[in-house]
Amino acid sequence: MKLLEVRDLHVAYGKVEAVHGISLAVEAGRIVAVIGPNGAGKTTLLGAIMGLLPSRGEIAYAGASVSRTPVEQRVGHGLCLVPEGRELFATMSVADNLALGSFQRRGARDGSIDRVRDEVYQRFPQLAERQAQLAGTLSGGERQMLALGRALMAQPKLLLLDEPSLGLAPLVVREIFSIIASLRASGVAILLVEQNARAALQIADYGYVLETGEIAMEGDCESLLRDDRVTATYLGQAAPRKD
Repeated sequence: MKLLEVRDLHVAYGKVEAVHGISLAVEAGRIVAVIGPNGAGKTTLLGAIMGLLPSRGEIAYAGASVSRTPVEQRVGHGLCLVPEGRELFATMSVADNLALGSFQRRGARDGSIDRVRDEVYQRFPQLAERQAQLAGTLSGGERQMLALGRALMAQPKLLLLDEPSLGLAPLVVREIFSIIASLRASGVAILLVEQNARAALQIADYGYVLETGEIAMEGDCESLLRDDRVTATYLGQAAPRKD
């Protein structure tokens, strides 16, 4: 089942079009990676899907068009963005940042908010240990965990992740991607935008290569990892010679 389907999407900044006719899909419970160089339009793509940027084309979520649906309603339907740079509230505690993630469900009386918060703390023990600590004092990896945890508080069906490895040390990157992979097992679908092509393709099911605002290649991730062009351009290895 296609949870998200984007068809012929165009996004422009004034007279300059940054995304040209992109079509892609994310199935329920799957991880889809979008890789590409800086300036390819990856963040713009996520912003349009989330409703943060005006666009032309069709965006369907859970079988219904959301092209004209406000951002807050998309969140209420289970669509959630973890932006590049995390955008946490630095002067608020870890616990308060998580509480903001469940803002739309603040009237729930079934105990689900407490249950989901406990699940987040189980998934991220570092956050449980730092509940009263200010978000701005966390390490880079802990801030990314908090951004993911805050998004999970909204009980999303689809997570849009924008450069989750940005600025993190290699060991922390491996930990973050392991966490992202584990989210799939919990039934959350993920659209992952990432410059670390190898890490993204290793955990994703399907991938798109975005170049200058257009889809240049697509396919299952095992095939993309073996593709000569992807290997040479995005994985830092020379393509093997063919005699």
